[in-house]
Amino acid sequence: MTELKIGEPVQVPMTNPEETVESGSKLTIEPDPSMREYYQLQQEVLLIAIASAGVIFAVVCCFYPLEIALNYLLGAMVSVVYLRMLGKDVEKIGREKGKLSQNRLGVFALLIIVATQWEQLKILPIFLGFLTYKLALILYVIKTTFTPEPK
Repeated sequence: MTELKIGEPVQVPMTNPEETVESGSKLTIEPDPSMREYYQLQQEVLLIAIASAGVIFAVVCCFYPLEIALNYLLGAMVSVVYLRMLGKDVEKIGREKGKLSQNRLGVFALLIIVATQWEQLKILPIFLGFLTYKLALILYVIKTTFTPEPK
């Protein structure tokens, strides 16, 4: 059995990197390498989604009224929230046995219900904004397909 020393990194499989153990002082817990890779993937896809939303918002502002662009932006923001919720659910699969949460579907349904009931909102730009998370996933796949892996 190995002795643990306070302040030294400890390898714990499938643990959230932000977790710490309190016992007088903090013990640094290093995430499993596969989970570290997953957290990097999750962060990169979120950044691609946010950057895509920003670029598309700017383009929509150039060709359509600001009202339409803001509707797109609302859908894109909900898309980023949806993508983050999806990432958290996938992370739970690694730690717990069980099925994925259906709360994400509720976020989309709520968005569409609000869009249909509020006269200032347009359904099509909001829906297309919501699909920004799919664009982020496609762009990530294209990026990883055409860029060689570092050796």
